[in-house]
Parts: sequence; structure tokens; C-alpha cells
Amino acid sequence: MSYKYQEIPIGLAASARTRRYTGSWSIYRPDTDLDTCTKCNLCVMYCPDACIEMTDDGPVTDFNYCKGCGICANECPVSAITMVRAEE
Repeated sequence: MSYKYQEIPIGLAASARTRRYTGSWSIYRPDTDLDTCTKCNLCVMYCPDACIEMTDDGPVTDFNYCKGCGICANECPVSAITMVRAEE
């Protein structure tokens, strides 16, 4: 599937990319405090790998595709997401 820049609907840019398995080499992973999370959806919108999904309970990260970049933690307005060292 190939899109021209002008044809990509808002919010589809990340999900239109090819997903790449990164679960074996990421050093850090996001840890979400669901009690603090306001479900604002910013982590989902800013994730460059589209590996965060918002559920009724809060954001759920697919660690097979998360590269541990920390953008979600940086964009969280209530600091509900912290980056922790991934278990080896």
C-alpha cells in the first residue's frame, strides 16, 4: 500500500508505516501508572511506531514493536509514563 503525502488522512501516518519488530534490542520501555493516566490519548498520537493502543483501562504498549524512544513519556502531560530499563 502506498500513499501520496496529500492522501494520508490525519492520524494514519504512523499506522501506515511498516511495523518493525524491535522487542529484542530496546533498552528502555515505557511503564504507565494507570492511576495517574487521564487517557488523553497523546501517547497514542505521538508514538512513532504506533505500538500504543488506548483501551478502557488506559494505554497498552506492544513491546514487540516499541523501540523505547521515550516520546510517549515526554509528551504525557501528567507524567504517568516513565521509562524504565527493559528486563534482559
